[in-house]
Amino acid sequence: MKKLFVLMQYCLPHHLISRVAGYFAELEVSWFKNRLIRWFAARYKVDLTEAVDPVIEDYPSFNSFFTRALVPQARPIDHAPGRIISPADGVLSQFGEISQGKLIQAKGFDYDATSLLGGNRQWSAPFIGGKFATVYLSPRDYHRVHMPLTGQLERMVYVPGRLFSVNQTTTEYVPRLFARNERVVAIFNSDYGRFAVILVGAMVVGGIHVSWSGQITPPHGCSHAVSKGYAQDQDPVLLEKGDQLGFFNLGSTVILLFEEGMNFSFDEDLKSGMAVKVGERVAQL
Repeated sequence: MKKLFVLMQYCLPHHLISRVAGYFAELEVSWFKNRLIRWFAARYKVDLTEAVDPVIEDYPSFNSFFTRALVPQARPIDHAPGRIISPADGVLSQFGEISQGKLIQAKGFDYDATSLLGGNRQWSAPFIGGKFATVYLSPRDYHRVHMPLTGQLERMVYVPGRLFSVNQTTTEYVPRLFARNERVVAIFNSDYGRFAVILVGAMVVGGIHVSWSGQITPPHGCSHAVSKGYAQDQDPVLLEKGDQLGFFNLGSTVILLFEEGMNFSFDEDLKSGMAVKVGERVAQL
């Protein structure tokens, strides 16, 4: 059944399905969005007590509920110097060294850091011998993405691609999944070195937003530049550790890359498959 589920995805119109899902998620029809939110909250056991607004009827659309803000005390940020924090709530699916330019996707599968960053070897060169961490956000998770370290934005890259599901089953069967899916790459400079935060799109993800530019995907219009991907040198954008970087409309995956030479170690108690939350320490510089 797992293989059939994955094979079907190769044939599906990924972007059409995702855009249709995005349309319904943005509908501001009270009876429809209230029923959908209630069903979703019950199905995935969403903890509404953490939300700034716990009242379902107050949300104008499903997406506004899905990207809801949490009360500050729900996700305390570890501000101790030199600590790297989790950028998102979810499951830490893989982490470790980038060996010979390769990242682990799942047992028996790896993929190329250069491809992940859009194919530009100049941008990917600093990360080839560095470290990485991958966090999968399930539907029940908080879906805002935060800064793992303080950093100044150096470059943003939109990379078009497919929209395979990014759940555990698909990651175990689709080669180079994260380097095939649509994604937004943000590369930052910090006091400790460069790091990248990659927001990976997935099936039925209605959009990816970043705090300095708004909605990146789906791209507005259908210009040749967007359809082929683009890179944009940004005006200075400085984000502190714990600041909101962006969010997903429906769930996906966040990948962190750290350049070679950043002197840090992942916490000894970290394990693949463990749950993490925004603000929790995952490594010490």
